[in-house]
Amino acid sequence: MSDLIKQITSDLQKQIEGFTPEFSVSDIGVVLEAGDGIARVKGLANIKAQELVQFSNGVMGTAFNLEADSVGVIIMGAYDEITEGMTVRGTNRIASVPVGDAMIGRVVNALGEPIDGKGPIATTGFRPVERIAPGVVYRQDVDTPVQTGIKSIDAMIPVGRGQRELIIGDRQTGKTAIAIDTIINQKGKDLVCIYVAIGQKKAAVARTLGILEKAGAMEHTIIVMAAADESAALQYIAPYAGTAIGEEFMETGRDALIIYDDLSKHAWAYRQVSLLLRRPPGREAYPGDVFYLHSRLLERSARLANKYVIVKKDFAKELASEKDGVDGKVYTGPISKDEATEALKHMADADNHKVLKVAGSGGSLTSLPIIETLLGDISAYVPTNVISITDGQIFLESNLFNAGIRPAVNVGVSVSRVGGDAQTKAMKQVAGRLRLDMAAYRELAAFALMASDLDKSTQQQLSRGQRMQEILKQPQYQPSELEDQVIVLFAGTNGYADGVPLEKMAQWQADLIRFMMASYPEIVKDIIAKKTITDDNRAALTKALDAFRAGWTS
Repeated sequence: MSDLIKQITSDLQKQIEGFTPEFSVSDIGVVLEAGDGIARVKGLANIKAQELVQFSNGVMGTAFNLEADSVGVIIMGAYDEITEGMTVRGTNRIASVPVGDAMIGRVVNALGEPIDGKGPIATTGFRPVERIAPGVVYRQDVDTPVQTGIKSIDAMIPVGRGQRELIIGDRQTGKTAIAIDTIINQKGKDLVCIYVAIGQKKAAVARTLGILEKAGAMEHTIIVMAAADESAALQYIAPYAGTAIGEEFMETGRDALIIYDDLSKHAWAYRQVSLLLRRPPGREAYPGDVFYLHSRLLERSARLANKYVIVKKDFAKELASEKDGVDGKVYTGPISKDEATEALKHMADADNHKVLKVAGSGGSLTSLPIIETLLGDISAYVPTNVISITDGQIFLESNLFNAGIRPAVNVGVSVSRVGGDAQTKAMKQVAGRLRLDMAAYRELAAFALMASDLDKSTQQQLSRGQRMQEILKQPQYQPSELEDQVIVLFAGTNGYADGVPLEKMAQWQADLIRFMMASYPEIVKDIIAKKTITDDNRAALTKALDAFRAGWTS
């Protein structure tokens, strides 16, 4: 027994002698006042902007206002238990969220924590929620389409990968429906979708989740939710967290799509937080940096270029980790790989240098922000801000929606600043003049209401416009494939629908697509493969449409 005691004593003595104490220094502060999702803290002398802090009860917050004698903290969680005198410590970690492929198919909160009851997420790392957008030199042109599956958008207001296209309109005009249709249409198209729900009821988000699951779209979708009953701080952070998740895909060479639903509520949350922290109010009580609030968010959407530099070999490893150039070490760049390879051939000491990829993955992050207007007023403060930041807008009008024209896209006000560059050649061939024709039809239709007698050409133009309007109507959550859109629009613009009764147009479209797939599948396959209508295929398509018109009966 005494030997056992000696052995235990000896082991304990070794552990005591081998123990090395570890010291860590943390900024400590004390809560001066708290309430409504914010806290004013005294101390935290070395805290950094956007640094995460932890209250003594475990609730996290973010250092938001760095003032001379205190720090304004926005509380990211249950703030009703934060009391005066409670201690706060800095974490030395900038506000960040987990990222990685494991997020796909999950529903998370604004901190990236799972809230879908499916267990923890095995993420691969963290990314800061706030980040400087890639510079112009690291971007490339937007020339690859994001197929929304909505005929009126793909034909007249195309969206490209890396673009920022605003969806704007009054309440209940189908803004979210366009976003959900776009997500559903990405099934099998190698585009990861992130849906950020800001200030919505949890029941509405659950309904959206159910629609996506039923359509099989959650296999490529991530939902980030900051619900209406959560703190304004979480609603403020949510879109930045979603963007950080999307940047992980963009910077690993993949394509991602992010939808902010909606930025009006985001601005309201930011206004609430700012007023509580006593930031000076400006127009409509918004703080002066409300434009910067959305510009620094949306500028992070881009299509990255593959960029290379010529660098000394002994510096290559360091440069690769830094992803930045240092004077005297980099010969030229950032430029394309071909340009760098050619320049290296003409260098006197080429053997001592190498071409190194330093920036850009070729990936993209496309954003579809949503803004709610009041009585169609797009000249209000926040809408004009976001319009000036984005690359175009899809304007949905209440009058069109109530008239049964859905999606209720107002072609005259809507625009895509990327335009035909974001369309396949086949779509450009059939929709080249469609936007102008539809805008002209709307004007002519308004004039025709007051006219008692119209000439034959005007009647024909009105008849064609009515049928094209029916073609562009589309049921909710039923996106259309590119080849179906091309065939139907080709038929409509070339007069094959002119004699069809308006009430039979939906049936005519369905019958035409079914007829083409059954009788002329080689034409459809050719459009899918070449993404253009060749001269031979045009002749075959015209012949097929003649046959369909001759045999179709309503």
